[in-house]
Amino acid sequence: MELVATQEASGILTIRLDEEHLDAGNVKDFKEAMAPLLEKADRIVFDMSRLTFVDSSGLGALLACLRQTHRGKGDFKLCEMPRPVCALFELMRMHRVFNIHETREDALRAFA
Repeated sequence: MELVATQEASGILTIRLDEEHLDAGNVKDFKEAMAPLLEKADRIVFDMSRLTFVDSSGLGALLACLRQTHRGKGDFKLCEMPRPVCALFELMRMHRVFNIHETREDALRAFA
């Protein structure tokens, strides 16, 4: 599982998943890779630009990330969501649960 994490000057952690799918086949690896990042940061922007497909397992893993950051009084924002993935989020009404931004810069500004 390839995650690219960058600590911004503002203290916000940006994470990009360099995979095309987040599904039952790789969700376990995703959770394991995310765990140490979620422990060290309470403000996270998750870049979804490379994703082309997310299934219910992947959606559940993202919800777990959101819950963990909220428990620590932080926030977990999504950005750069491709249209097919966005359609799934809207179908499942997850666009009401997650804070979704068109660009990474928009998501970073939303923390201000």
